[in-house]
Amino acid sequence: MSVELSLERDLPVPVERVWRAFVDAGALAAWFWPPRFGTTVATANIVGGRYRIDGSAGGIAVSGEYLERQRPHLLAFTWRWDGDPERTVVNLRLRPAGDGAGAVLRLRHDGFADESTRDNHVQGWSDCLDRLRDWLARTGTDTGEPG
Repeated sequence: MSVELSLERDLPVPVERVWRAFVDAGALAAWFWPPRFGTTVATANIVGGRYRIDGSAGGIAVSGEYLERQRPHLLAFTWRWDGDPERTVVNLRLRPAGDGAGAVLRLRHDGFADESTRDNHVQGWSDCLDRLRDWLARTGTDTGEPG
């Protein structure tokens, strides 16, 4: 049995800004985990490339491989915590909001062995997406990040 989670967020910025927040290593490090974790990101941001998000001060890290990338609407990647044999898959889908000014982010994370593990990830992803929203509001319009 495979258990999944789905979350959706309305964000008051264009789809391209949300996309860059996930694919630019510096941007991702700025919002993904709380600042106290000292987050670093290493990424080969292409299909088949690998990424690693390391909260060195927090003693946690996650890594995986990019499976699909359709700029700026779809990003899929595997997800594995250091020391954990379980490998799951994250799908991020972005679309313009109905008003055209914002974006809708839909996150689906599949492959959990049980509901307890899924529930822990619901909380973690909810916290991350709240930090994303706050970071996007603080950073204003950014135009120079690669994607």
